[in-house]
Amino acid sequence: MRNYDCMNATFEKQYPTLGCCGLDCGLCPRYYIEGRSRCPGCCGPEFFTKHPGCSHITCCVKKNHLEICAECDEFPCSKFDHWFGDEAYDSFVTHKKAESNLYYIKKHGVQKFIEQQKLRIELLQEMLHEFNDGRSRSFYCIATALLSIQDLKKSLDTARNEIKKLHVKNNDIKLKASILRWIIQDIADNTNIDLKLRKPK
Repeated sequence: MRNYDCMNATFEKQYPTLGCCGLDCGLCPRYYIEGRSRCPGCCGPEFFTKHPGCSHITCCVKKNHLEICAECDEFPCSKFDHWFGDEAYDSFVTHKKAESNLYYIKKHGVQKFIEQQKLRIELLQEMLHEFNDGRSRSFYCIATALLSIQDLKKSLDTARNEIKKLHVKNNDIKLKASILRWIIQDIADNTNIDLKLRKPK
């Protein structure tokens, strides 16, 4: 249920894991950190006390009371001129998925996308629970945003089999993380997917 309390200037989306601009907020590193700097997702609880204004939110959520820009009759509008296309740039590499996410939602609807996103979030949570050495969170977040669900499942299955074969102790998180990261990176390399957190312009 979407909550738009204009009198108190609060706008909470039904799915804060999905940015109205198409970003996978539920797969972002800041969504999984502890403390005050944690991001609650797009228009999630207390979002507006932590983030500056966003033109996408102003138009999509505050003005038109929509969940995502793909629901708008005017999508794609000029706000996406810098966001789409081969020349589009953002230092955070997961913006690459925003365009395909939005067009997928335009065709299939938000609910269908959320079902797929939940599978990615579940896989990410498995990685963070079993393989997080304290330095791999961002890598796992980017991987779950950019790789296919099939490849993500394959990565986890392969890592678990390798860990069992090598008799790696369950509490050796550093080695377990190294194994999973190597497997994910190998799949990314073979599918020409760049998993670097940020790219220089």
